[in-house]
Amino acid sequence: MLWQERSIRKATGGRIHPAKSKKRREIGKAPADTVIGEDRRKQERTFGGNTKVKALRALYASVSNPSTGETKKVRIEKVEENRANPNYVRRNLLTKGAIVRTEMGRARIVSRPGQHGIICAVLTE
Repeated sequence: MLWQERSIRKATGGRIHPAKSKKRREIGKAPADTVIGEDRRKQERTFGGNTKVKALRALYASVSNPSTGETKKVRIEKVEENRANPNYVRRNLLTKGAIVRTEMGRARIVSRPGQHGIICAVLTE
């Protein structure tokens, strides 16, 4: 778990004496790390009792063609480029902004698979 609150250290290295302790609501969650594979999703409870669907594995994406305006469900073949982290290409991780090769051609992922549970993409060619 990751505690997402202000550090107890100043920029100079001095210590800040916090007026409050750590709270459960300030704990973050581990990233979903969506990979290519047979569909697998996980539903998590979020703050306020809401739910969030995380895609752990995904095999298909809804790819839109901006020139014709049509959208199709196509198979993801491989991750070709990811500006967020070059290591994600080797691990075939699907994140927003990643360029993937599909049956229709190269497409850029515009949704957040680890937050939305689905993969939406737009053709780049």
